[in-house]
Amino acid sequence: MNAGGASRRALVTGITGQDGSFLGELLLECGYEVIAIVRRPSAKRFGAAEHLRDRISIVPGDLLDPQGLRRAVAEAQPDELYHLAAPSFVPDSWRRPAQTLAAIAGSSAALLEAVREGGGVTRVFLAASGAMFGAARESPQREDTPCWPESPYASAKLAAHQIVGQLRTHDGVFACSGILYNHESERRGELFVTRKITHAAAAIKLGLAEEVVLGDVSAVRDWSFAGDVMLGAWQMLQQDEPDDYILASGIGHTVAEFAEHAFAYVGLSAGDHVRFDSSFRRAPEQTPRVGDPSRARQRLGWSPSLSFEGLIERMVEADLRALQT
Repeated sequence: MNAGGASRRALVTGITGQDGSFLGELLLECGYEVIAIVRRPSAKRFGAAEHLRDRISIVPGDLLDPQGLRRAVAEAQPDELYHLAAPSFVPDSWRRPAQTLAAIAGSSAALLEAVREGGGVTRVFLAASGAMFGAARESPQREDTPCWPESPYASAKLAAHQIVGQLRTHDGVFACSGILYNHESERRGELFVTRKITHAAAAIKLGLAEEVVLGDVSAVRDWSFAGDVMLGAWQMLQQDEPDDYILASGIGHTVAEFAEHAFAYVGLSAGDHVRFDSSFRRAPEQTPRVGDPSRARQRLGWSPSLSFEGLIERMVEADLRALQT
């Protein structure tokens, strides 16, 4: 990979998040110059990418400022652009649907427009979401499965995904939409149920807590390791032709299974420590959210390096270490 990435310049949005930190590590390992669009460049904390701060350059930009995003692209003149940043906590999208649409679809359109205005030489990866399939009529979902989004967040992700395809077809922009299913790591924030579970399992094992409160543990998700997913994102932009790809494990698991394995890994029973709160429950989903990664496997040679169980164990181990320091 080093030879392929030597002397290239990559512009990344969302580098301070889980995905951005893994992508930043990968790009630096491949010899890229990495430039990050950051809303508050002077911020003392750099999120999950704190360890990369001194190895990357920063340009200011805000998802809700299209002109600022265009300036950032014009200033960086990247060979590759990875658009990862987005409001990612789905319940918030119900409270601020207009802002969600602007931050996700509007920012994607602005960045693609900037690339087109720059001559279209920049290759673009956009992080779409398996959530856009919503109440699809089939599971697992494929790249051509009709979408029935069920939240403002999912609708915004679908709009961004469609803009990628439209500018690719109409203007010849080398743009790929990565349809990402749930992907996790020890860098995931504790607002998310997976990290909430692994942190609780570690804390209870160490005698620092007694229980964790969860909502609907029957929900099915297709979980992968975030580092694997970011490798797939990079692989998309190394192809001769742009296309859209689902990045997923292809296997669905319930939240209950996730909790059971996390607690079993530390020698505990989830049933003894998980309490349920009906106020946390969401409306039941009609279709299991599971992705078919066949296209990515066949064309990119992509496959997850961590199993469902291995991912959970990695996260629990990291929480155990953090709680003991």
